[in-house]
Amino acid sequence: MNRRQLLTAGAGLVMASAATAQTRFRDLPDAATYDSPDTMVPPRPGSGPDYNPVVTLNGWSLPWRMNGNVKEFHLVAEPVERIMANGMMARLWGYNGQSTGPTIEAVEGERVRIYVTNRLPEHTTVHWHGMILPSGMDGVGGLSHPAIPPGKTYVYEFDLIKSGTFMYHPHADEMVQMAMGMMGLFIVHPRDPAFMPVDRDFAFLLAAYDIDPGTYIPRVATMTEFNMWTWNSRVFPDIDPLVVSKGDRVRVRCGNLTMTNHPIHMHGYDFEVTCTDGGWVRPEARWPEVSIDIPVGAMRAYEFTADHEGDWAIHCHKAHHTMNAMGHDLPTFIGADKKKLAQMIRRQTPGYMPMGTAGMADMAEMSMELPDNTVPMMSGWGPYGPLEMGGMFSVVKVRDGIADNDYSDPGWYENPPGTQAWEWTGELPDHARNDSPDTILTPRSHLHKG
Repeated sequence: MNRRQLLTAGAGLVMASAATAQTRFRDLPDAATYDSPDTMVPPRPGSGPDYNPVVTLNGWSLPWRMNGNVKEFHLVAEPVERIMANGMMARLWGYNGQSTGPTIEAVEGERVRIYVTNRLPEHTTVHWHGMILPSGMDGVGGLSHPAIPPGKTYVYEFDLIKSGTFMYHPHADEMVQMAMGMMGLFIVHPRDPAFMPVDRDFAFLLAAYDIDPGTYIPRVATMTEFNMWTWNSRVFPDIDPLVVSKGDRVRVRCGNLTMTNHPIHMHGYDFEVTCTDGGWVRPEARWPEVSIDIPVGAMRAYEFTADHEGDWAIHCHKAHHTMNAMGHDLPTFIGADKKKLAQMIRRQTPGYMPMGTAGMADMAEMSMELPDNTVPMMSGWGPYGPLEMGGMFSVVKVRDGIADNDYSDPGWYENPPGTQAWEWTGELPDHARNDSPDTILTPRSHLHKG
C-alpha cells in the first residue's frame, strides 16, 4: 500500500467513524423547558437506579433518556425571562427557559452524556463544578476545549465517580454570563440508597443581581453594589416554603455563586453540615450549628430531623441580603422631625410620604407608587402583620401528618395556647440599669440551706 492509498484508507476510516457518530447522535434528546416560577416536584425514577429526587425551590429537574447504558440530557443555553417576584420580571440568560437552570440528577457510577446547545448571542461553555472528570470535559473555554459558538451543539460525556452536591455554570465570559443568571445544580445520588438517606431533600443556588428599579436587565459590570439577592433567581415573598412533615429527616443543599459569602441561618433547629462540593463529611468531623457560612463558589448541605412543629424562618443573616431593590445612597433621618418639610413637599407633590424618621419598618406597610417592574424593598405578610423582609428569606413549615410527596403550602401555623408571646398589662418589676462605663461583676447568689 503506497502513501496515497494509506491516506485514502485513513480518510475512509475517519469518514466511516464520523458517519457512525452521526447515526448514533442523529436525534438529540428533547430540550425540555419549564417557564413557571413554581416548584416542580420531580417524580421518583421509574427505571434504573432508585433515588429520592431533590426538590429544587422554584425550579425543576431536567428529564433524561437512556441510550444504551448512557443517561442523556439536553441543556440549552438561551435568553430567558424570569419572574423574580409577583410584579417583577428580569430578562436573564439561563438554560431551558429558566434561571437558574434545571437541576441535573443522576446516580453514582452512571455515565452521562450532556448535549449543550448554544442559543446565546456569544460563545459559551459549561463547567461541571466539583466533578471529577477528564480534562477535556471540564468546560473551561480555550483550555478544556474550544468554546461553543452560537447555534452549535457540543457533547460532554463522563462517568460519575462520586456522589454529592455539585453545580454547573459557564467558564466563558464569566463576568457577563454568570451575572446574567447562568447556573444550575448537579446532584449525584449515592449508588447505595441506604447511604445518607433523607425523607426530604431541598436545593437552591444563591445569586445576586444589580437591576435598577423600573428596568429588566442586570448591570453585568457590578462588583459590589447588588440590590437583588435571590434563591434560584427568586426573592421573598415569592420564594416557596420548605414544607416538611414532622419527624422527617431533611437535607438542605445550598450553593453560592454570588460575589460574597452568605451565613444561612435557620430558626428553631440545630443541624449538622453533612456534605460539601468536595464530598460527604465523615460523622466524626461534623458539629452542631444554627448558621452555616457559604463561601463564594461553594456548596454546603446540612441535615436535621424535623421534631419541632411551626413556621421557622430561614434566611441569609446579612441584613441587607433580606431586602429587595435597596437604594445604596438613602440618607439616615432617624430622630429628625420632618413634619413641616413633609407638609411643604406635599403642596408640590400630593401623597408624598417621608421615610426613615423612626426607622424603615413603615415601608413594609406603606402602599407606595413604584416604578413598573419593581418590588418593594421590604415585603411579605404573615399571620400577625408585615414580615418586613425580602431577598434571601423563606420559611420552613413543619407540620404533623404531611403526605410523603406533598409539598403544597399548608398555610400559617397556629401556635398552641400558652406557646406564643403575649402583651403584659400588669405591674412591671423594677428593671436593672447600669450607667457606668466600667465592668460590673454580678455577685454570686446566696446559697440557702433548707
